[in-house]
Amino acid sequence: MSSSGVESDVAAESKGKFPLKWLNEKILLLAAGSIGVVFGDIGTSPLYAIKECFHGKHAIIPSVTNILGVLSLIFWSMIIVVSIKYVTFILRADNRGEGGIFALLGLLHTSDKNISRHLQAILMFAGILGAGLLYGDGVITPAISVLSAIEGLEIATKAAAPFVLPLTCVVLVLLFSLQSKGTTHIGKIFAPIMVLWFLSIGAFGIIQIVPEPAVFRAVNPVYAIEFFMNNGIHGMVVLGSVVLCITGCEALYADLGHFGRDAIRLSWLVFVLPALLCNYFGQGALLLAHPEMNINPFYKIVPEFLLYPMIGLSTVATVIASQALISGAFSLTQQAVQLGFCPRVRIVHTSSEMQGQIYIPFVNYALMIACIAVVIGFKESGGLAGAYGIAVTATMMITSLLYFLVLTHDRKWALWKAIPLVGIFLVFDFAYFAGNIFKIADGGWFPLFVAAIIAVAMTTWKKGREELYRKLIGSRLPLEMFLSEIPRSRMPRVPGTAVFMTLSPEGTPPTLLHHIKHNHVLHERVALLSIISRDIPTVPADERIKLVDLGQGFYRIEAFYGFMQKPNVPQIMKIVAQYGLVTDPMTTTFYLGRETLLTGGSSKMMKWRKAVFAFMSRNAGNPTSYFGIPANRVVELGTQIEL
Repeated sequence: MSSSGVESDVAAESKGKFPLKWLNEKILLLAAGSIGVVFGDIGTSPLYAIKECFHGKHAIIPSVTNILGVLSLIFWSMIIVVSIKYVTFILRADNRGEGGIFALLGLLHTSDKNISRHLQAILMFAGILGAGLLYGDGVITPAISVLSAIEGLEIATKAAAPFVLPLTCVVLVLLFSLQSKGTTHIGKIFAPIMVLWFLSIGAFGIIQIVPEPAVFRAVNPVYAIEFFMNNGIHGMVVLGSVVLCITGCEALYADLGHFGRDAIRLSWLVFVLPALLCNYFGQGALLLAHPEMNINPFYKIVPEFLLYPMIGLSTVATVIASQALISGAFSLTQQAVQLGFCPRVRIVHTSSEMQGQIYIPFVNYALMIACIAVVIGFKESGGLAGAYGIAVTATMMITSLLYFLVLTHDRKWALWKAIPLVGIFLVFDFAYFAGNIFKIADGGWFPLFVAAIIAVAMTTWKKGREELYRKLIGSRLPLEMFLSEIPRSRMPRVPGTAVFMTLSPEGTPPTLLHHIKHNHVLHERVALLSIISRDIPTVPADERIKLVDLGQGFYRIEAFYGFMQKPNVPQIMKIVAQYGLVTDPMTTTFYLGRETLLTGGSSKMMKWRKAVFAFMSRNAGNPTSYFGIPANRVVELGTQIEL
């Protein structure tokens, strides 16, 4: 979309005009559905955001000026960061309708070929680091959300305190155990539950605001400024807790492809934002009247006779919020596999209608173990809050920087327009990040540790595959030379089709040469199949296949897939039949190469990275199952390669 289009839409919104297109029935239905998926993370933040500001290791005294200052920070954070940065601007940075960090990287890779190789390497690392931080977020979000909800039992009765951790672990085990069932059916009840959640927290907030309307003074940004003037460095530390109110922005952007920007904007501005502000201001009003209730103000604003039902609703809401992050981790892993950042893993499609609904067993159980470990290790939501903020703020900074490059390289904005806009975003992002630096020792190290492990693994896999590709391509026999030798060899041709899977459409596949060397025979039809990933979410069906008849019964097939798609070889063979290569599945044999990696070669990779890459390669998912190839039609030919 052009910059003029962005400016006209932003101008219309700034004048307060309600877009008539939002009244479209389809958008209204999508907006209702988005409430149950998109806003689970940010919608459950009231459970712990205010509490962390006024109770705990880094808390501040709940005086009138401090309460109004914190509320002012929360109000303007939700307006500037969520409503303006993400909902108004970032949602426009879609890659063919899809959002997220890898979508931003895809826009940069395809939009401007003048980006230097050095900058491309930096962008790739930024994307990998952002992905690693999102995995860290995916560990912490279920843990802190469920733990915060169940901690409400301690408000109801002190006798429940010993059961909080065991109950949290039980809920987490149940949550991850249900992932294999998919969200097709359970997703239908997400929206009504989250609607009830937002109505409830908004209503409880209003009940507290009515007797304390003075709490609305916090809308004045002067209170936020005075807060920092009065508290100095301690104010910055508290800002690291304030940021908890805007967690979920990245999930909001990543879910763009499921609901579209109009539906997300409608549900946020008309329903979710008002409910959240009512609750935050309600908690603030309670503290103005009863500062001693700072231990857990969220549950203190709930009428006593509704406390247990609210604890139950909170637990369900946090499970839904966690579900969104877990599903996001599955999607992120699939994208990483397609883009070459991650080894193949077993991917199970849980819905025949929705391609995006997938389940990855390895990721699921790794997250479950990590979540239970952090719950046991940190013991309370206050400890996890320190770990939470730094992952969120670091990811937000990376998104802002990538968005700046998208504006200048893809959308062709002039620097004088892009710098002030993104500069404002970065001021907020950096302030939040700086506030969380003080919490690194209290748990902020954990998501950085997770991100570092993910970054090392992904960069090692990417570099290793590049070195392997270079080795294989460098030693390949030119295909033209191979084909010219076929008539002279008088090699027997047997009925059927042989499909040789190959990394690159260039040269002769080593598996084909090994097959001839050992079997001295060729099928009457030979297809050389390369599956190529593109930096876009999805490749349209009419652009999916490129078929070239090489003569003598040889064919070159190139199949193109986006990073949101999973290749399926039997489907590819059905599609190529429409282009003239008709095959019988019962007489088709698929030949795959299996490389045994040796680490004593001349590759420039460090030895420890070679060892890590070899380990990852040995444990990568079976290509037969990943590509959907019938196991009884596969022949694997091995080769040794020195890296």
